[in-house]
Amino acid sequence: RAANLAAPKGSEFLPGMKTILTRTLPEGGTFKRQPLTILAGYLFHIGLLVSLLLFIPHIELFRETFGFGWPGLPNPIVDAAAVLGIVGLLAALWNRLTNPVMKLLSDKEDYLVWVLTFLPLLTGYLAYHRMINPYPLAMGLHILSIELLLVLFPFTKLMHTFTLFLARWYNGAMSGRRGVES
Repeated sequence: RAANLAAPKGSEFLPGMKTILTRTLPEGGTFKRQPLTILAGYLFHIGLLVSLLLFIPHIELFRETFGFGWPGLPNPIVDAAAVLGIVGLLAALWNRLTNPVMKLLSDKEDYLVWVLTFLPLLTGYLAYHRMINPYPLAMGLHILSIELLLVLFPFTKLMHTFTLFLARWYNGAMSGRRGVES
């Protein structure tokens, strides 16, 4: 790509940060058109993040591996978040299967990503509640589902986890440089 030789018409940093914030919340019209998509997405993402990052056994695994950790939440709160995450994922799948536009836009990778994301949440919930016996089998299935997720992660749409905010900032920064709203 050729260097941009045009003189900047505005700053880059603040418009980039603004774009991160404004594109994280849905526009009002989007919620009116697709409330299930928005609700399922927020339920799933919040449930997954709380289950992954604030469950004390996960934090202890991180502490043992990397040498540091952080405070966690009480198990009942994390348990409720996991249920919300599972419900959000099931609602998102139902929406994808029944909404004609979503169905048309979906491909095999979308369903693969759904399974890869759903299985660790489900197996973690089942293992925590000892719903699969023996317990080592439940933990083995949970760990295996996470390993499968991690192996396929970089080759799927799941990479948006790492690229999302950087891409949003970049788009806002380039718009700010040109002196336009993002």
